[in-house]
Amino acid sequence: MNVTHVVGARPNFMKAAPVLRALSKHGTVPQRLVHTGQHYDATMSDRFFEQLELPRPDANLGVGSGSHAVQTAEIMTRLETELIDHRPSALVVYGDVNSTMAAAIVGAKLHIPIAHVEAGLRSFDRTMPEEINRIVTDRLASLFFTTSADADENLVREGIDHARIHRVGNVMIDSLVKSLPAANADAILAGVGLAPGDRFILVTLHRPSSVDDPELLNALVSTLGVIARECPVVFPVHLRTRARLKTGPGSISRLHLLDPVGYFEFLGLERAATLVITDSGGVQEETTFLGVPCLTVRDNTERPVTITHGTNTLVGRDPATLLAAAKRSLNAPPPERRVPELWDGHAAERIAAVLTHYAETGP
Repeated sequence: MNVTHVVGARPNFMKAAPVLRALSKHGTVPQRLVHTGQHYDATMSDRFFEQLELPRPDANLGVGSGSHAVQTAEIMTRLETELIDHRPSALVVYGDVNSTMAAAIVGAKLHIPIAHVEAGLRSFDRTMPEEINRIVTDRLASLFFTTSADADENLVREGIDHARIHRVGNVMIDSLVKSLPAANADAILAGVGLAPGDRFILVTLHRPSSVDDPELLNALVSTLGVIARECPVVFPVHLRTRARLKTGPGSISRLHLLDPVGYFEFLGLERAATLVITDSGGVQEETTFLGVPCLTVRDNTERPVTITHGTNTLVGRDPATLLAAAKRSLNAPPPERRVPELWDGHAAERIAAVLTHYAETGP
């Protein structure tokens, strides 16, 4: 048996890195890493590969940006050639980005078994591109690696045989645990006039539902400016968001707009933050593990365990609601830290054990 892992965007990198390491320890399963190039900027890609100790990709498809249809089509066209030339026994895909769905479609048509890491998550909102990617990938997969009980339940309800579902925990947390000793944001904070221990709010916004509507984005940024009067706001601006803000890095009163930061630096900011405001799924999970209060600027989440067993609160996209929730959180005692089951830094080892068993016996 040989395995090909397909990654394309920053969240994939954090999920794939521990699985590649864990599977390499078994020593019996050759691996190949394919980067689609969905995230192609050095800040969004190369830096994360270095910090996560990901091996250099065996192939980089270099698809770059484009509409969902264009990007998906480019990935499928280029990946088909790669998989025909280097046909794997199993294709491992991660999360819910365009690269994940495109790889699943190509693999299924070539009759290559697909293992989906982070299977079964559902927001039940099909206006989200990621929800479409999740549903399609899970309809085509053969092995399902889940993070939580609700994901198992979603898959069973959709007709997936429970024997093919493996609740292994959260590989994002594997990367977080390994990287925490190197996580440090002191230099970034010093650059905006904050000392270690100072209170501040960390912000990330990048989803189309948050940033593609100029009126909403401007309203959210204005609200962050109001919140910054009570507590400084540090906002590393995603490239997608930067293009829509049409402004460079700088500070407006105590609202600090920064260029994107590396994984170690972002973890350092998360760990030190008094509060995190985000629309990211992965950040909901990371703040849950770290015990940091999180306000999610979305109407739904595919990660409900971060609410029921974590520190996350859905606040929707109404700026007034966000402002009120931020004020409440800043004046409330820290939440109790409750880490979901199997979010222990060893999920990748469990995935590797299942893949190795699959190599020996089949599904």
